[in-house]
Amino acid sequence: MIKAVQAVFGLGLLCFAATQAAVAATDISKLPRVKQELVAPPAVPKHDQVAKGGPKVVEVRMETKEVLMEVAPGANVWALTFNGSVPGPLIVVHEGDYVELTLVNPKESTLAHNVDFHAATGALGGAGLTLIQPGEEVVLRWKAVKPGVFVYHCAPGGTMIPFHVISGMNGAIMVLPRDGLKDAEGKPYRYDRAYYIGEQDYYLPNDGKGKFKEFASPAAGMHEMLELAKGLIPTHVVFNGAVGAITGDNALSAKVGEKVLFVHSQANRPSYPHLIGGHADLYWVGGSFSDKPLTSQETWIIPAGTAVAAAYEFHQPGLYVYLSHNLIEAVLMGAALHMNVEGEWNDDLMTQVKAPDSFDAKAAMDH
Repeated sequence: MIKAVQAVFGLGLLCFAATQAAVAATDISKLPRVKQELVAPPAVPKHDQVAKGGPKVVEVRMETKEVLMEVAPGANVWALTFNGSVPGPLIVVHEGDYVELTLVNPKESTLAHNVDFHAATGALGGAGLTLIQPGEEVVLRWKAVKPGVFVYHCAPGGTMIPFHVISGMNGAIMVLPRDGLKDAEGKPYRYDRAYYIGEQDYYLPNDGKGKFKEFASPAAGMHEMLELAKGLIPTHVVFNGAVGAITGDNALSAKVGEKVLFVHSQANRPSYPHLIGGHADLYWVGGSFSDKPLTSQETWIIPAGTAVAAAYEFHQPGLYVYLSHNLIEAVLMGAALHMNVEGEWNDDLMTQVKAPDSFDAKAAMDH
């Protein structure tokens, strides 16, 4: 009986394998190829919002770099990165395209690295096919079958998985529908600008005298970082690698009347983005472009290990603050950024009827 069941089960696997072979019979050699130039966040690569023509092979190249990075004054971390930034670059393709990644681990590296794409199907998101030692490179191709925004991260196995993720080795990919985004009524939605925000939690050991430790190599600090991380209380929660990374001269920009798409990822913990003075006109729950977006959200949710997308048309000029509305993490740990919007003020939307004697507008922007 058992052998009979095994035989039937084995036949099912053979049939399944045959079906997979048939599905995978696309002649890749006949598809057009394009090279996507990746850029450091919060910028996004040049892309078409609506696909032109049929599926393409989108070639991207990422290098795993181990970089000593300042998180805040007096606090440094051996950041494990894709292309030298935390987060790694945003990749943009369309549903039905093939992503062909060349992943390079320089010979100067001290650790093995790989990549798990949450958008991919099979082989641990590609992690099972991309593990490379220092001095090696690998090429992985996978088909983008789910539209939305998704996290990718390094996942070498065991305790190395959380260590690499909390050391900054994560990013996101946006898979646009071939006909572009749709609003809540199913109408085409085009954005004027797009920004990528990667939220990062760090766990930096203290020397017991009020100073953060600095280690000679990534592996040297691994044990203490992981022990600290077991408490689930980060020392820093930041946007794009460091406290204040997207403020001052590096603040985001837009103009009144422009529609801005925010892609926001958190590879390890939940987050609650909020735009002070604005909203999410559209919020794609869980980052899914297959589903109707919610509208008029004051704060939106990013589950752990997820990227989401939200869009807003700006109606007033001035300085905006985009932050995690866990205000402890935003104000005390660094999860905030600034955005400067140019344009004409609309008194009908807001006006100060009477100012107090002590009024100082700048004091209200201490985030």
